[in-house]
Amino acid sequence: MPIRVYKPTSAGRRNASVNTHAEVTRTGPEKSLVRPLTKNGGRNNQGKITVRGRGGGAKRMYRVIDFKRKDRDGVAGTVVAIEYDPNRSSHIALIEYADGVKRYIPAPGGLKIGATIECSREHAVEPEAGNMMALRFIPTGLDLHCIELLPGRGAQLCRSAGVSAKLSNKEGKYATLVLPSGEIRRVPLECLATIGVVGNSDHQNRRLGKAGMSRHLGRRPITRGVAKSHHAHPLGGGEGRSKSGRAPCGPAGTLAKGGSTRDRKKASTKLIIRRRYSKRYGQLK
Repeated sequence: MPIRVYKPTSAGRRNASVNTHAEVTRTGPEKSLVRPLTKNGGRNNQGKITVRGRGGGAKRMYRVIDFKRKDRDGVAGTVVAIEYDPNRSSHIALIEYADGVKRYIPAPGGLKIGATIECSREHAVEPEAGNMMALRFIPTGLDLHCIELLPGRGAQLCRSAGVSAKLSNKEGKYATLVLPSGEIRRVPLECLATIGVVGNSDHQNRRLGKAGMSRHLGRRPITRGVAKSHHAHPLGGGEGRSKSGRAPCGPAGTLAKGGSTRDRKKASTKLIIRRRYSKRYGQLK
């Protein structure tokens, strides 16, 4: 059972559950594929906090993930191990290719040790979990992950645990994808995509149970704006409690909810057929 619930021996344990990572077969990473990971506590190069609520956390090493596989075209690889990665929600698979090169890729669900994976931009390969090829060769109706937005840029879509996009149809120079958010968009047929669903789908079912676990993940507590003084936050101050009539915002007055986060200047927005569903307003955006 991937999610385990322990006996309620303490207040924190009572409300917590843990992921057993049953798919993981190796504890230590491949030394040649790890890099030091420095932390900045949400601060930029001037030492100013640009992202609030970041800091602390357990020390980590970064695992170098091959999202492009640009020099692996036509080279078969064997799955050596499935590993835990502290830097992402999904597990990662260690692949050893026929020429001795080792690489990490996000592990799709159902990938087993000893399985062979392939990558091709010029021709079709078997539509099995872990294989990567251009969208023009992938049959419609399959679940995909690690999808490129532009040819050669590397995987940008559907990289989190348990997510996938469905290839609905192909027309002209574009393939139509249904994304996990409900958004429907077109992607060039020359873009690469990996077959299958990203593994570790039980990641979302884990409950942290206590504030200390959030601190281990590098998340610091954030004080509500209405609880601060008037000089510390636009929503602060007042005699007694106040909900304030102002829209939710940050300390600098930047709107925090309901605004668009997508860059309207980028051309990729022209390829969106239907925007993602907005749960807040109950309508398409």
